[in-house]
Amino acid sequence: MDDLRKATWDVLDAAYRAGVRWVDAARSYGKSEEFLGGWLAERGHDDVTVSSKWGYAYVGGWRLDADVHEVKEHSLKRFREQYAETRRFLGDGVAVYQVHSLTADSPLFGDKALQNALSEIAGDGVRLGFSTSGPRQADAVRQALELEVDGRRLFSTVQSTWNLLEPSVGDALREAHDAGAHVLVKEALANGRLAVDPAEPVRRVASRYGAGPDAVALAAALSRPWADTVLIGAVSTAQLASNLEALDLALDASDQEALASLVVAPERYWEERAALPWT
Repeated sequence: MDDLRKATWDVLDAAYRAGVRWVDAARSYGKSEEFLGGWLAERGHDDVTVSSKWGYAYVGGWRLDADVHEVKEHSLKRFREQYAETRRFLGDGVAVYQVHSLTADSPLFGDKALQNALSEIAGDGVRLGFSTSGPRQADAVRQALELEVDGRRLFSTVQSTWNLLEPSVGDALREAHDAGAHVLVKEALANGRLAVDPAEPVRRVASRYGAGPDAVALAAALSRPWADTVLIGAVSTAQLASNLEALDLALDASDQEALASLVVAPERYWEERAALPWT
């Protein structure tokens, strides 16, 4: 575990030196909150925005062949338990707390007690948000941003999957951004599919700029005017450096047109994503 912590801190150090100032974690991301909290305390950085998420519990026991890796539960009990755990590792450092993988059929939408409990931590200065997954992300985004407690909108941030293969949530994210919500893009590399085995249009654009396919996919996300923060998931300093090349890419109209040909039906995308091995 010490080696894993060191590797995590190495990436965090490199990201900070490169100007990255937003780090996203979750209760279900193994030791992420523990490692991040330790790094922040050791380094003394007070200019990093930290977001985390509750709703999933990691139950895989660090085994890649586990039958079940995560268990999802959007309940008042799960929220109270996991928020206490998050505060134990991150203290007052958590700025944004998000419902993990909110879907349009989540029990949260009918649970007034849970909504009230969430609004209480918003009163303490923590911004509330949610992440989305699945082919109906747009429905979840619009539905969640309509939630109010005591006449005030409950959520002020939204984190959704958007990438060149699955951009269907784009209009809903634009609406969220225009309404004042902070929009975070996740899975811009399609869980590595756009980086490891990219389609020909990605390869062609990458070759034109002398960059990696990961940089092209991330640059496409960064080019969306409604994308306030684009998250990356680098696990090494080399991967981080490659990802950050996206900051120097300015895709033109011909690039965007070529990359638009990659879009697949949301249902197909999420079926294929669900079949990916846990790594």
